[in-house]
Amino acid sequence: MDIRKLQKIAVSALEDVKAKDIEVLNTSKLSALFDRVIIATGDSNRHVKALARSVHDKAREADVQVIGIEGEETGEWVLVDLGDIVVHVMQPAVRAYYNLEELWKVVPKRPRKKADSETDGE
Repeated sequence: MDIRKLQKIAVSALEDVKAKDIEVLNTSKLSALFDRVIIATGDSNRHVKALARSVHDKAREADVQVIGIEGEETGEWVLVDLGDIVVHVMQPAVRAYYNLEELWKVVPKRPRKKADSETDGE
């Protein structure tokens, strides 16, 4: 399935159950394991579980293989692995603590200055 279509299914499933602060990160240049990370927030254990279940169910309806779901027992952080997309649904405190957005943010390389290259050989 086209990555944009799969992304739309996952985001729509999260929106259907009122996820907050949905963020889609393009990780295709950072990891060969998956192309997108979607992060969303749920208000409670029950809400986080419902959001993850919605993503799971909508993906299955679209004939997408769900590789796995982790974290449903506690509902603080549930990961739904859709292959090319990994969906993280977290409670606010967990999301703030782990700050996955920062982890997967692309940091532009700074151009090397002439002085830097002159000292490299020493």
